[in-house]
Amino acid sequence: MAHTSAYQALTHTFARLHRFGHLGAIAGWDQAAMMPSKGNDARAAALAELGVLTHGIITAPQLKEQLDAAEQENLDELQRANLREMRREWAQANLLPAALVEAKTLAGARCEHAWRSQRPANDWKGFLENLREVVKLSREEGRLLAEASGGSRYDALMDKYEPGMKSAEIERIFAEVKSWLPGLIDRARAKQASETVIEPLGPFAVERQRALGVEAMKLLRFDFDGGRLDVSSHPFCGGVPEDVRITTRYRDDDFVQSLMGIVHETGHARYEQNLPKDWLEQPLGRARSMGIHESQSLSFEMQLGRSPAFLQLIAPLIRSHFGEQPAFALENLQCLYSRVQPGFIRVDADELCYPAHVILRFEIERALMDGEIEAEDIPALWDEKMMAYLGVDTRGNYTNGCMQDIHWTDGGFGYFPSYTLGAMYAAQYFASLRRAEPELDAKVAAGNLEPIFDWLNANIWSQGSRWSTDELVRRATGETLNPAHFKAHLERRYLGV
Repeated sequence: MAHTSAYQALTHTFARLHRFGHLGAIAGWDQAAMMPSKGNDARAAALAELGVLTHGIITAPQLKEQLDAAEQENLDELQRANLREMRREWAQANLLPAALVEAKTLAGARCEHAWRSQRPANDWKGFLENLREVVKLSREEGRLLAEASGGSRYDALMDKYEPGMKSAEIERIFAEVKSWLPGLIDRARAKQASETVIEPLGPFAVERQRALGVEAMKLLRFDFDGGRLDVSSHPFCGGVPEDVRITTRYRDDDFVQSLMGIVHETGHARYEQNLPKDWLEQPLGRARSMGIHESQSLSFEMQLGRSPAFLQLIAPLIRSHFGEQPAFALENLQCLYSRVQPGFIRVDADELCYPAHVILRFEIERALMDGEIEAEDIPALWDEKMMAYLGVDTRGNYTNGCMQDIHWTDGGFGYFPSYTLGAMYAAQYFASLRRAEPELDAKVAAGNLEPIFDWLNANIWSQGSRWSTDELVRRATGETLNPAHFKAHLERRYLGV
């Protein structure tokens, strides 16, 4: 019998973990999109059991020996990159006891499930009871991870989503954004005040919205043999690269929300569907980071989806599904899709106001994880920052205030910065893409989106986790993250400069 190298043994273990992860991902999608409410306790217990099982596999004592032995083996560059990612996953998992993994999964499932009814009821008091436990367990997770890395609890939690990124760097980037964003919002609103915008006349039947969304997905080359579209209370992209599940939500008085939600999630889905096929069962075959993942959805939704060229392409489809009306004239659609209006809800926010929603959450969750505030302090801080950053009064409105997001319900602290990092990466990609393709807008308006897909596939999708985030972006655009591209994009789109 042929000798199995340490590296081969590791690939076998990580392939097993990928397959268990597949089951967990589909069960999680079902929990959010299809499962009847009485199934939640049993599903939470099953997912917690699966979490304990996979934790046991990745923390088995022989893995350390195999990782050390594999370092000495004759591996090529891709195998070495895969080994680096294996060690990273192993190191994080080994810092967390199985009991904590199980307790956090159960507390998160309980909090998220109750949140579904507590949010519409504006029941902060009921939500707080469950949230306290999630915060306690997340802080403990952060403490254990931080003891090894030497940083703060929040840095250690954020590293799960943004490998290598530190909150001091995020704070520096966000402080710069805060220095120019309010003025840009004010100038854009002043410019738009003279525009006459015709509101679309509903109702817009859900079946027609869905049909329009499916057409948009086809235009964006979503592979329906490798995924599907469903409905959930909070739009998301889940499943696995071989079976991607995306969801949206519908309102019969507003088709823009569901359509842009679908375009956004299709960006995530195309990334998953085009990760390197030969490496899908290995860490190398995974998406690089959540910021890079969000850069794909925001490349689709913001850079492409709200561009005048794409709206020119999609306007006839809108009219074919909802009939002719003045609101569907191209110039009016362009006004509708680029209107700046501060509001309560992050996921409905326009491109200019969105970063303010993210910065607020980053500041609150970092203070919460690092012990500067407690869970009961969240509403007052939320109200203060919403008023300061967007001039929006959320006092007493927990439904559309601090209870609106799903992320904190299951302990996803450290995730929010990914959204604005993603917007910045996307602006940087398109600056690079436009240099390579000066006629890009004309091609998009004519229905040729291939230059965008080809560029993203070559530079991002096909690379998986081969490179560090900085190296991936540098290879794609010639420089590491440069927020100046984001500011330039916003000024060009909203001020015409």
